[in-house]
Amino acid sequence: MRLLHPWALALCVPALAAAAAALLRPRGARLGLPAGAIVRARRPTLRARASRVVPPALQAAALCLIALALARPQKTVVMAGGDGEGIDIALSIDSSLSMQAVDFKPTRLDAAKATARRFVLGRAQDRISLTTFGGAPLLLCPPTIDYDALLGRLDDLSSDMTRAEGTAVGDGLAAAVARLKDSSAKSKVAILLTDGRSNTGVIDPLTAAKAAASFGIKVYAIGVASKGDSTMTIDDPRYGRVTVPVTDDLDEELLAEIARLTGGKAYRAQDGAELKGVFAEIDRLEKSKVALPRITAVGDLHVWPLALALALLLLEGALTAGPLLRWP
Repeated sequence: MRLLHPWALALCVPALAAAAAALLRPRGARLGLPAGAIVRARRPTLRARASRVVPPALQAAALCLIALALARPQKTVVMAGGDGEGIDIALSIDSSLSMQAVDFKPTRLDAAKATARRFVLGRAQDRISLTTFGGAPLLLCPPTIDYDALLGRLDDLSSDMTRAEGTAVGDGLAAAVARLKDSSAKSKVAILLTDGRSNTGVIDPLTAAKAAASFGIKVYAIGVASKGDSTMTIDDPRYGRVTVPVTDDLDEELLAEIARLTGGKAYRAQDGAELKGVFAEIDRLEKSKVALPRITAVGDLHVWPLALALALLLLEGALTAGPLLRWP
């Protein structure tokens, strides 16, 4: 424990001096007596002695506790620094309309969000960014270790969020590379999740993969689609809410080539359980050593002496108004 303002303890001196003066002052006569009256001295009772000693003692103790509170007692916990484990990760998740397909429960996108959430909560020292892409990329969260903020943006992720039709795999990967290229971490990983074939965008997916490789970024490419066609529900302006077919158009060859170029790995998950297994495997990535700072956690303790001082003052008031009431 430490005191932030130890000089405040000097206020105890006048409090103790005042209590000593109250205890040591002579007891003079309080009532005048007629001349020649005979008065027999009586020894003061225990109650009388207590009424003289206890109130100033309690007041002095309360004032000393208030002085202690003003000194700001603090509890400090020092967590040693050293080497830790950590990598920089960029999540790039497809949010095109086909991610509403229901071959994953409840949808491909919802399953991807739930699995990514568990993945994030399982990390401790990794900086993670979040990008989504449909026909264009959109940054949702820059690299951060504030996982609450990151998960909030992940919860906001919705289908057709970019308001651009198509699946721009190259642009989505390039956006992840942009988040990682200036990182000083020894290990940099991009997790690319999509359910379709690249059919639009400015940057070719293999060009983006080569750029990732040049920056030392390993790409884990995940395809989320069951084999065979599926369905999804959309709001049609003419017919209302309708169910439409979704063709199996996952380009596994492209994902495999992206992974090969960057030293990563490609996966195809056909249901939620397989997707969890994929993220669990990625979670066991080789981690790089990072220097952890020496952290000092400080907690204020001034509330306790203040509470005790209040209790003593209340006790003093109750005693002087009752059992230790003194008459002049």
